[in-house]
Amino acid sequence: MKIILATANKGKIKEFKSYLQDAQVYSFGEVLEPFEIVEDGSSFKENALIKAKAVYEKLSDKEAIVLADDSGISVDVLGGEPGIYSARYAGIEANAEQNLEKLIKTLKEKNLTRTPAHYTAAIALVCDAGAFCVHGWMYGHVIDEKRGDHGFGYDPIFEPLGYNKTLGELDAEVKEQFSHRARALQHAKKILKTLKR
Repeated sequence: MKIILATANKGKIKEFKSYLQDAQVYSFGEVLEPFEIVEDGSSFKENALIKAKAVYEKLSDKEAIVLADDSGISVDVLGGEPGIYSARYAGIEANAEQNLEKLIKTLKEKNLTRTPAHYTAAIALVCDAGAFCVHGWMYGHVIDEKRGDHGFGYDPIFEPLGYNKTLGELDAEVKEQFSHRARALQHAKKILKTLKR
């Protein structure tokens, strides 16, 4: 089975490849000339489908399955921010570190040292059989300081429920057991099994 990932995010590519070891997995940059995908959906699901469909339409290999993820962190007390804007919270050109720093600054401005939050992952699959989308969630708290250097994105400030360490402090093997992306991929694998070719 050949799977094309509609992402250039190295952290996500690494996670996907570790979960999908029984398939040939490529990032779309390995098989296509880079092109811009405008993510103008109003939900994680819409944006994941936009990305997967855009890459599938560019492919000449219609036997391939395109898999796209749209994910982010939502802080309850901030009305769900950054949510679908997690990757560009500090601006369109912002990097992961700047987004993280903006969220920490926002928490400090509200005198919040620890507050409930959750991660959402929507994974879209597009192939000649149609378009599908599944979700996964991970609940916990965000804190107002970075701890640990594992993971990527907002991981250094997110403590999953049942842990007093951040994802930045936990080993990747631990995160893989319950992360939002791992949970969504468990559902995606069930769809992939029905599409096996």
